[in-house]
Amino acid sequence: MSSRLAPSVTLDTKFFWDGVKEHRLRIQRCAGCQALRHPPRPMCPRCNALTWDTIDSSGRGVVMSFVMPRHPPYPWFVYPYIVVLVELDEGVRLVSNLCEIVPDEVKIGMRVEVFFQSFDDCLVLPQFRPEGPR
Repeated sequence: MSSRLAPSVTLDTKFFWDGVKEHRLRIQRCAGCQALRHPPRPMCPRCNALTWDTIDSSGRGVVMSFVMPRHPPYPWFVYPYIVVLVELDEGVRLVSNLCEIVPDEVKIGMRVEVFFQSFDDCLVLPQFRPEGPR
């Protein structure tokens, strides 16, 4: 069994996961109105354009919400683990894990930065940690 459950990759999300393998956090951008969007989708919700490109995110943002799931326990996670909703500096939000922090120290509004974690089956996932010097 893998040490982590892999995400579902579709035609709409392949560019994102390919970028993650390259340690790049890509955001979909409408070619018509330039609106950024995540999660990726085929049509712009603002102008209905079907054409798009991508930008690379800075990988920095703010914790908007967080939870620490406990049940049911999954074999892919070491407990406790922290699931965060991060608003990236570019304005889009994504869900990931927050690492390298004691659960009691997590705060709404804290600054975080992305890092890329590799797992044993060539899976790479974007994770977040508190922003600051390493």
